[in-house]
Parts: sequence; C-alpha cells; structure tokens
Amino acid sequence: MKSSYSGASGGACVEWAPQSATRGLVPVRDSKDPEGPALVFPVASFTAFLAGVKTGSLAML
Repeated sequence: MKSSYSGASGGACVEWAPQSATRGLVPVRDSKDPEGPALVFPVASFTAFLAGVKTGSLAML
C-alpha cells in the first residue's frame, strides 16, 4: 500500500505490505526504489507508530 500522502509527482512515497502483517511483521520501503532495502517492523510497533502519527504525539527532531 502506498501512503495517502504520496503525490502523483513521485515525491515522499512510502509503501507497506499489509499481507505480511499476518506473519507478525510489516515491511516498509521507499516506493521510488522498489528493488532497494525494506525496513521490517513487528506489527505492534508499526501500529503504535501509526497511532502516534495520527495523533501528532511523535516528537519531531
């Protein structure tokens, strides 16, 4: 799945694979580099990250 914030111009694009979540892991990659590396997170960690993004509770560095 591509982020809903990804524009048609190919800007800041993030993809994640929800079908892998059933195995307890969520791979995330840069959609501009589909053959590049992916980061893999436990489902609970990815869910907590998304909740933090939605509520704005994550600190910006």
